Amino acid sequence: MGMVGNYLRVSKSDLEEYLADSSKLEDRVYNEETDSDDNLVYIDKSWEGIFFLLTGTGIGNSVKATAPLRWILIAPQEIDPDQDLGYGPACYTSIEQTKEIHNALNKITLDELKNRYNSEAMMELSVYPEIWNDLDALEYLLDNYIVLKEFYEKAALENQAVIIFLN
Repeated sequence: MGMVGNYLRVSKSDLEEYLADSSKLEDRVYNEETDSDDNLVYIDKSWEGIFFLLTGTGIGNSVKATAPLRWILIAPQEIDPDQDLGYGPACYTSIEQTKEIHNALNKITLDELKNRYNSEAMMELSVYPEIWNDLDALEYLLDNYIVLKEFYEKAALENQAVIIFLN
């Protein structure tokens, strides 16, 4: 199975509701209708590989990454530090921070990401899931990156915050 990345677009009122009662977030992301929730995006195990392409580092050195691209994996706020959605608590970006991420992603081309791909460095940093020598690894990352970029575009256009969690 492994650790997979999940991103949830939410309105300001939904975010406030989850901050007041985090069990409501858990109920939303772990119910039978989750598969049909258009606001929830699953990027499989590509989360740290995408983070590397965007920031040049892995989660172990995430302090070297700068905002707003750092926030694509390590958002600046937590929903509930005592809640575990699989691999720790969910974190989130505000509506304004989400727009900052969207603007930063819009400045990066796929060609730039291809040029940043360095399987040797990724393996040396133990970037999860350590598949970076596989022939289709870059395509896997780019496919999931496109999904994530479109997700952030929609969140920015709809004035939504983003909740991030690994499970």
